[in-house]
Amino acid sequence: MVEACVGDVDLVIVGAGPTGLFAAYYAGFRGFSTVVIDALPEAGGQITAMYPEKVIYDVAGFPAIRGRELIANLVAQAAPYRPTYLLGVRAEGLDRDPDGRPLLSLSDGQTLRCGAILITGGLGSFSPRPLPCAAGWTGTGLVYFVPELNVLAGRDVVIVGGGDSAFDWALALQPIAASVTLVHRRDAFRAHAGTVAKVRDLPVRILVNAQVTRLIGDDEVTAVEVAVKGEEPATLPAGAVVAALGFTADLGPLAEWGLTLDHRHIVVDSTMATNLPRVFAAGDITEYPGKVRLIATGFGEAATAVNNAAPVIDPGAHLFPGHSSDAG
Repeated sequence: MVEACVGDVDLVIVGAGPTGLFAAYYAGFRGFSTVVIDALPEAGGQITAMYPEKVIYDVAGFPAIRGRELIANLVAQAAPYRPTYLLGVRAEGLDRDPDGRPLLSLSDGQTLRCGAILITGGLGSFSPRPLPCAAGWTGTGLVYFVPELNVLAGRDVVIVGGGDSAFDWALALQPIAASVTLVHRRDAFRAHAGTVAKVRDLPVRILVNAQVTRLIGDDEVTAVEVAVKGEEPATLPAGAVVAALGFTADLGPLAEWGLTLDHRHIVVDSTMATNLPRVFAAGDITEYPGKVRLIATGFGEAATAVNNAAPVIDPGAHLFPGHSSDAG
């Protein structure tokens, strides 16, 4: 990974999820210098933040692959072309130089002059929904996602939530945790029925019509207080609390660029171009007739966007460069 970005760059990719990482590979294959920006501190976007251990079945060429492994493979695929990663940094303002090239200002004070910009931000910038009773506990036993399962091995884990993420964490953690308790405020779940059934077959305690009302401990969480409807409050041991309450997402400063939007999605044409010159988009953040939001779709859109950006970045470049197998 290159440590710093100075001066001009051919293509700035806003978003380091699967689509952005594949775009970094493809732009490198086309011979372009790239910078990949993401507000999150690690590459991988939603996969790294929300389900790194979840098995994904609909990526071409992989009958099954864990999210973490997919991201590692995408980073390795782009690595020979040495993209610069600026992580924990947000894209802020968009201006133009006298030649019409984008000038992108970043939250760390840098300004990048680019041949083109490719937005692959998935849902945009997103942050976890907070656990109301847990202010100040983040990092001392409270987590909103689990990048490394082994960190919670041998602990009593309390998972708060009733969606897919909550049940996915329960499935993944039950074999290695000392105990797993799932707490949900209602008696109906948003998670897929098949996943709920698998968790019910495991020694996982499920408390419904219940809420975690207090975290207990000194420097680290050691227990939680749970209020169950119609019962006396109970105290449960907890070496870790996973708040799987979902995420809120927005476009952040990108919403002020003048992009044509359809709700929170960026409208693109068949070349993945937006209404702004030299600005393209790909992946879940885009909208067009017939749009299907899949990782596999994002990969194809990334290649389409990069190929159509190529003659914009370099007027001597061809739209189609040939097949990678021909390049050797």
